[in-house]
Amino acid sequence: MSGVGPVEPGEGTSAGGGDAPGAVRPPGRVRARLAPLYSRHRRAVVAVFAAAALLTGGGYLYATRPRQPPPPEPPYPAQAVSVSFLSGRPTPAGAPPRSFSFAVSLTVLAGPPVTVTRVTQPYAGLALTVTPRAPFETEAGAPRKITITMHVTECGTVPKDAGLPFLQVTLRNARAMQVQSFILGPRYARHLSEAVQVACGNNSR
Repeated sequence: MSGVGPVEPGEGTSAGGGDAPGAVRPPGRVRARLAPLYSRHRRAVVAVFAAAALLTGGGYLYATRPRQPPPPEPPYPAQAVSVSFLSGRPTPAGAPPRSFSFAVSLTVLAGPPVTVTRVTQPYAGLALTVTPRAPFETEAGAPRKITITMHVTECGTVPKDAGLPFLQVTLRNARAMQVQSFILGPRYARHLSEAVQVACGNNSR
């Protein structure tokens, strides 16, 4: 007897029309099943990606930001200080014989305050004292008047006609400590020579 009967399910298929074990699901069906999961976590996913983009952009901006140059170092004290001769001064009361005084102005031109730790002069026959007593500090823009008193200890070793006398001043600021020689000019040279001649007179000792 011949006829068309029900179609037998082929190998790897099932009569119910469901997916056989091992069957490949169409991409559309996979996306359809993942859609509810994505919908539930969409905000979290978007937030994660936004945070990652923000961190990446911020890191790039930080790495490529304009860099400020470091602040310049303060000047060396010898470069920032000026000393000038002012005039002769009366000899302080109580000074030893053969003493004389004069005033100089010390100015810090720029930078941090400068401390004067010592003032000396080059001649062996002269002793020197300073008012105010060192160490003392001077700030930029505030000139400090200093009174210097010299005492002739030995006339024979002091030149009667000093050509370019100078003062040696030890200076300290936030950058360094230096000893600087300041030549105070012809007025100071003339004052020193006249004062020595008056102090010593005809005495060679």
